[in-house]
Order: sequence, then structure tokens, then C-alpha cells
Amino acid sequence: MTATTATPTSASAQSTVFTVLFAVSICHGINDTMQAVLLSIYPLLRDNYALTFAQVGMITLVFQVTASILQPFVGTFTDKYPLPYALPVAPVCTLSGLLLLANAHSYPMILLAAAMIGVGSSIFHPDASRVARLSAGGRFGFAQSTFQVGGNVGTAIGPLLAAAIVLPRGQGAISWFAVFAVAALVLLSYVGRWYAGWLRDHARRSASKASSVTLTSRQIGGALTILLVLMFSKFVYTSSLHSYYSFYLIDHFRVTAQQAQIYLFVLFGSMAVGTFAGGPIGDRIGTKAVIWASILGALPFTLALPYMNLFWTVALTIPIGLIISSAFSAMVVYAQELLPGRVGMISGLFFGLAFGVAGLGAAALGVVADHTSIDFVFRLCSFLPALGFLA
Repeated sequence: MTATTATPTSASAQSTVFTVLFAVSICHGINDTMQAVLLSIYPLLRDNYALTFAQVGMITLVFQVTASILQPFVGTFTDKYPLPYALPVAPVCTLSGLLLLANAHSYPMILLAAAMIGVGSSIFHPDASRVARLSAGGRFGFAQSTFQVGGNVGTAIGPLLAAAIVLPRGQGAISWFAVFAVAALVLLSYVGRWYAGWLRDHARRSASKASSVTLTSRQIGGALTILLVLMFSKFVYTSSLHSYYSFYLIDHFRVTAQQAQIYLFVLFGSMAVGTFAGGPIGDRIGTKAVIWASILGALPFTLALPYMNLFWTVALTIPIGLIISSAFSAMVVYAQELLPGRVGMISGLFFGLAFGVAGLGAAALGVVADHTSIDFVFRLCSFLPALGFLA
């Protein structure tokens, strides 16, 4: 990665539009809560449909690859042709997927439901990330972290809601989450109106601003390539936790499915805190330093995790979640400032890559788990943060 990074912008905080920023952050939380419900009911689906680990991984693959394939195209298209009122379409797609999942009676229907949830994410993330940047008032790391922490909070509370609502009542209780989608629809309609007004008032002026990036195309390409490799290490590792941590706890330590959801909440909660901290720290010390520390810093803890008892397994997920999650905001901001005129494309690429890599990783790890064991998968994945040396 080149030594030239985008330095923190000193624009005044007064220009930050907090109502819009918090609205997209809340909607990110709602979006990821509904996604987390899908991930959290894997034990229920496995028991109901006698699924193998490979089939469980395929659900994640369909969900995440659907989002990853579409997101860069959505972001690239809306860079050229802004569609501020497309944002409310996202929760409609996600709601359709959840209702289908609540009433699914076969494995193909579950896969279709997962695909619909993925489509909702593909529509939501590029433009929502763009709006977060537009409302930042120059505090791009803070804005990106605020936006992303909403998603992390949603991911954290999803397992708790699944444990409290879905697991005791069965698959049909997933339909209760329709109220979240309706709330997101209302909030994103407000955000869409603000974005449309911003386009009228500022688009021409923003388009005339010259880019401050002086790197060559080769430097930019090299930096983006390294960022993508770091994303691979981060998201394949976190995918192993998202998809199989519950199974690891249940099979290795004989905890109940409800207890596993509580421990999953601890992991996701630490990721939410780390995500929020990463952006403001990057605004102060630079994004490159945050990227370096967040990938390599998790390595000692990931290496130790597969060999610990239950208490220390749960305890180690806290620093792992805090450290490794702090990188994503910095990576997105770094990439956006390498290509400042392609915010939607970069957001779609990086969020899409996150979903795609995680989905492919989940599917591959499921096959490995079927042929070996969940314990082996966790030992194998513990080395992934070593790729942080590329930073």
C-alpha cells in the first residue's frame, strides 16, 4: 500500500447532517438485523430440513453472492444516474425475502428467500454509503463508522431477537420482523427526499471540484488490489464466525442453541464497538495505520481461539471483534478517496465484495467442515489475519 493516504479533512462539524446520517445508520441496523435473523436460525433450519454443513454454507453463498454481484453494478449506475428514491425499494425486497423464509417448506424456497434478502442489501448499501459520505461534513471516517456501526448493531441484536422470537415459536415467527422493514421504508423515504434536494443544490458544484489525488493509475490499482486481499482475509475469517460459530459452540462445548445466540451477541457487539471506533481513529491518525493495526492486531487472538475452553473462547471473541472490525471503515474511506468521483462504485464494490467473499468462504468452509470437522475449520481460519502483513 502506498504511503500516500487521504489525510483527514478538517471541514467543520457543523456541516454534518446528523439527522440524515443517523437515519441511514438506523436503516443499516434494520437491514442487517433482518439479515442476521437468517444467519441466526441456521440451527433451526438444519434440524427442520436435515441440512448438511455444505447446504448451510450454500444458503450463505446464495444470500451474499446475490448482493455482491449486484452491488458494484448498482453503485456504478447510480454514480452516473443518481436515483435517490431507489433506497426505499431495498426494505421491500428484504421484507419479501423474510416473508418467503417464514413460509418456506423446502430447501429451494429457503435459497430463493436468501436471494431476495441479498437483493435488498445490494440496493441498499451503495447509495446508503454514498448518502453517509454526502452528509459527513468532511468527517468521512466518522460518517462511515456511524453508518457501519448501525449494521453491526443490527447484526448483534439479530441473534438475540431470533433466540427470543423465532427459536421458541418456529419458522413462521420470522414474519414478525415485517415491522422493521416498514420502519426502514419510512426512514429511507425521508432520506431519499433529502438526497434529491442535495442533488438539486450541490451536484453541479461537486462535479466541478478537482480531485486532490495525485497517484498514478498503477499506484491506485496496486493499493486497491492490496485492500481487496485484506478484505479477503477479514471477511473469510468473519464469515467462519458468522456462519459456524454457533455450531462450533454447540458441537464443541455442548451449549444450547439459545446459549449460542447469547455468545454470538457478544461477538457481534464487540464488532459493533470496533466498527464505530475505527472511523474516528482513522480521521485522527490516518486510515493506513488503522488498516495495518486492525488486521495484524487480531492475529494472536485468532491463533489462540481454537485451543481455549468455553470461557476463554467467548472472551477472545471480544478483542477479535473489536480489532478486526475496525478496518472496514478505514478501507472504504481509503478507497473512496483514491477514486473520489466513483463513490457509488467503490461502495458497491467493497460492500459487495464483503458479501461475496463471505458467501464463497462460508460455502467452502461448509464443505471442509463436512469432510473434516468444525474444529479443523476454526484452526485453519485462525491464520487468515496473517495476510495483514501485505498492508
